[in-house]
Amino acid sequence: MFSPYYKKSGRGDPLDHACLNVALYGPQHRWVMTERGRSAVACEASTLAIGPSNVRWEGGALTIDIVEGDTRLFVPWQRPVRGRVRVIPEALNRAAFALDPGEKHIWHCLAPCARIEVEMTAPALRWQGRAYLDHNRGAEPLETGFNTWHWSRAHLSEGALVCYEGERGDGSLFASALRFDAKGVPEPVELPPIAPLPKSGWRIARRTRSDIGVAAVRRTWEDTPFYARSELASNFGGEEVVAVQESLDMRRFSSALVQFMLPYRMPRRKG
Repeated sequence: MFSPYYKKSGRGDPLDHACLNVALYGPQHRWVMTERGRSAVACEASTLAIGPSNVRWEGGALTIDIVEGDTRLFVPWQRPVRGRVRVIPEALNRAAFALDPGEKHIWHCLAPCARIEVEMTAPALRWQGRAYLDHNRGAEPLETGFNTWHWSRAHLSEGALVCYEGERGDGSLFASALRFDAKGVPEPVELPPIAPLPKSGWRIARRTRSDIGVAAVRRTWEDTPFYARSELASNFGGEEVVAVQESLDMRRFSSALVQFMLPYRMPRRKG
């Protein structure tokens, strides 16, 4: 949805602009976002192949086989990124939610609570932990529908809480908080107070919600001219939690400078 090639093409053929985005943080940082053309994409009911990588439902888990190379600024060669990720839902939610009155932008939290198993061979990493699975779809470009958004989610002792808010393209505001129980059933709850956060290194405005109106950035994982992803220490439902938070500025994304820079982080291959 951030592809500069798709935007230039007039957005007529989504399957001609597909990629698997992999971000590994820490000492062995890797960034993968190579776009591939239609000839390298195969889409079926339970399987999506993008080049040599594929994503499929298998044995009740979303299984992702990664066969990619990373992208680094000013470095012409790629390091291999290989491995398998399994996301095992602990609860499934069937309800999707519109983010705008015209229902042009739909958000679906498929698995508010899940487990993850990561087995990487390049780089050699393995771990297990907690996970989350959602998707967005839309009938118009994101930059048309939104100026900004802020999203965060946290696992609770039972279930999870997700907060979603921002400014639509027409200047109207939206904000909601959903609590998912242990079975994945969503329930709208009162929005916790705003918890301001410091701007990112690229001066992206960030904010979240917290029962006590205070949250702290533990780590900034992704810091780009239009997008930031962070790990927070926060408080929801009377619990101290570790939350994942993202902030997006689509006005920045649409700027000529960012559109010029994107291909350096998102190369394209036809096959």
